[in-house]
Amino acid sequence: MKKLLSFLLIALYLLSTTELYQLAKMPLLVQHYIEHKQLSPEMPLMAFINAHYAHPANDKDAGTDQKLPFVMHAKTLSLVFIVQNKCSLTFQRVIVYHHAQKIPFSDEDVSLKGFTDSAWEPPRGFSV
Repeated sequence: MKKLLSFLLIALYLLSTTELYQLAKMPLLVQHYIEHKQLSPEMPLMAFINAHYAHPANDKDAGTDQKLPFVMHAKTLSLVFIVQNKCSLTFQRVIVYHHAQKIPFSDEDVSLKGFTDSAWEPPRGFSV
């Protein structure tokens, strides 16, 4: 069952994206060759192909000639597949704690007390 399904999917893909659908027109080519063979029995197959593909002429059956396989080309379906890596998103809750700091006043600042008094002292002499 898997082989049949895979064959059908590949055939569907190739028929829709390439010129392989023209192969379905092959019975029309055979029928048209038989018609030409009835009109001129000495016409070989290569002369028929040359007359319809290499040097096409506008004759009374030009409408049928245009329906032959690989005479008229159509725009085929183009598919582009982009395979991406597996994408996953993870969300994390981030909690930010702000520490409240007290702004020191001049009376409360312990580190500055004593420094201001000693900054203006005169230099001491060296005792030997």
